[in-house]
Amino acid sequence: MMNVSRPRSARRAELLAAGAATVTVVLWASAFVSIRSAGAAYSPGALALGRLAAGVLVLGAICLWRREGIPPRSAWRGIMVSGVLWFGFYMVALNWGEQQVDAGTAALVVNVGPILIALLGARLLGDSVPPRLLAGMAVSFAGAVTVGLSMSGEGGSSVLGVVLCLLAAMAYAAGVVAQKPALETGSPLQVTTYGCLVGAVVCLPFAGQLVREAAEAPVSATLNMVYLGVFPTALAFTTWAYALTRTTASRMGATTYAVPALVVLMSWLALGEVPGPLTLLGGALCLAGVAVSRSRSRAGTGPRPESGAAGPAGTGPAGTVPAPPGPEEYREGTHGVREAPDAREVRPDRTSGSM
Repeated sequence: MMNVSRPRSARRAELLAAGAATVTVVLWASAFVSIRSAGAAYSPGALALGRLAAGVLVLGAICLWRREGIPPRSAWRGIMVSGVLWFGFYMVALNWGEQQVDAGTAALVVNVGPILIALLGARLLGDSVPPRLLAGMAVSFAGAVTVGLSMSGEGGSSVLGVVLCLLAAMAYAAGVVAQKPALETGSPLQVTTYGCLVGAVVCLPFAGQLVREAAEAPVSATLNMVYLGVFPTALAFTTWAYALTRTTASRMGATTYAVPALVVLMSWLALGEVPGPLTLLGGALCLAGVAVSRSRSRAGTGPRPESGAAGPAGTGPAGTVPAPPGPEEYREGTHGVREAPDAREVRPDRTSGSM
């Protein structure tokens, strides 16, 4: 019974993590549409502060309801770094960058982020970068380039905008890698809530702009700003943290390559922007690359019975019952009694890393 329930629980956890990642990607894609609407009435810093303030209010209420408490001291370093870089600097830089360049160029430059996450995760976190992940990232990046080129308008780019989007991608990658260790001791809700709070504090110098612009902004722009805080920030960052606790930063970063494809679809449905054949091809490549990066080879799905991986107590490798020893595996005991291997002295295994 135990051997059956363990794979089922592992499969259920994997499905929940995949579902959380899907929610994150869909909501982050919708953020591009809302930013385009709210950005016409709000400056980059004011929009970031309003979005983070709405997120803090929602996340704070949920924390009080769930009685989450304050994160442990060991999680605060990652929370502070991710809060300053990802929640704070990233949002201001991205909002500013999208006012300087067209959407295609912004999407292309920001999609350098997953590559930086893979490099930083391998260097600082020891994340493995299997060939399937590299291949999927290459396919998705080619799709992002195709989407970016197809959506780029003539004369719509500037050096400042490209630099800002590149800085946003770097802050995004560093924030993700810093957040991963914090999730080892803090819950996803704690890490997201206090990271969002840190980002809001960083953006407090824009409070005066937010008050002035909110008084003159149309209701639709303000509602889009609130939407950005409640869903793409409060909900999506929490589901991201939940999924990140169950996989590597590199694999989660590769998942966000689905965002450009979803942005194309949402712009088509919400804004009436009909994508061309090249844009559709790029979106298909993005989704195909994510599928490849999230897949696993059959050989790597689990330990084979002969690999020596220990199962539950009283069982052999991979949870199988050990076969009885053959005649050649017996030895003569001290009193002439033939002893089975189980009766010999058991030495601790120093190579497996387990206790």
